[in-house]
Amino acid sequence: MGLVTSIFGGRPGMISGATGAVAVVLVSLAVSHGPEYIFATVILAGFMQMLFGLLKLGKFIRLVPHPVIFGFVNGLAIIIFMSQLNQFKVEDGSWMPAEMLLVFGGLVLLTMLIIWGLPQITKAAPASLVSILVVFGVVAATGIDTRTVGDLASISGGFPPFHIPKIPLNWETLALIFPYASIVAGVGLIESLLTLNIVDELTDTRGNSNRESIAQGMANTLSGLFSGMGGCAMIGQSLINVSNGARARL
Repeated sequence: MGLVTSIFGGRPGMISGATGAVAVVLVSLAVSHGPEYIFATVILAGFMQMLFGLLKLGKFIRLVPHPVIFGFVNGLAIIIFMSQLNQFKVEDGSWMPAEMLLVFGGLVLLTMLIIWGLPQITKAAPASLVSILVVFGVVAATGIDTRTVGDLASISGGFPPFHIPKIPLNWETLALIFPYASIVAGVGLIESLLTLNIVDELTDTRGNSNRESIAQGMANTLSGLFSGMGGCAMIGQSLINVSNGARARL
């Protein structure tokens, strides 16, 4: 997702990947019919998105009023904030012990302080990256026992193999996956094009919504053919990228 959209997308600086918005749509299909149907759904959604862009329908995202965009961004901020509260809990769902909570909270506040304060001093280095390196250094130097990415999920893996979904090619299959594919395509385009709109305003430039739609479709199609779950543009990552000075495709 990230590679294809960064090369062929409608504007530089935007980041795409596997997103919660798409995962929510696909979870029930994954439970009822398994991953092969997920891959097929993502491929079909990709074709729909490419068709949307080829028909030049992306321009209609410009009709979305500002209050809707602000609601979209603020709503997402609340969802992200609520999801992060689980990091302050232990395995049984209760809050961390007071001492652990104090240490973890201090690391979080230090991170936020660097992200807020460093741009006031210099913009030569991305504040988010500096905060990660500084907090890592503090943890490594003091031996603080804190949670790492590896504790949350496996970070091992390999290059995904090319894989054509093993599903029956008939009308029953199409009838099953078409509604899911339509929602994935719609949700993915709405989030992607709203993100493009917001980045346009931040950078005082204008992206190409139809090109972005085609790139999203290409990315989802390839994602499905390489055993991926698909996705769309990610507003949080895109805004962090742009606010740290990203203006080019690289």
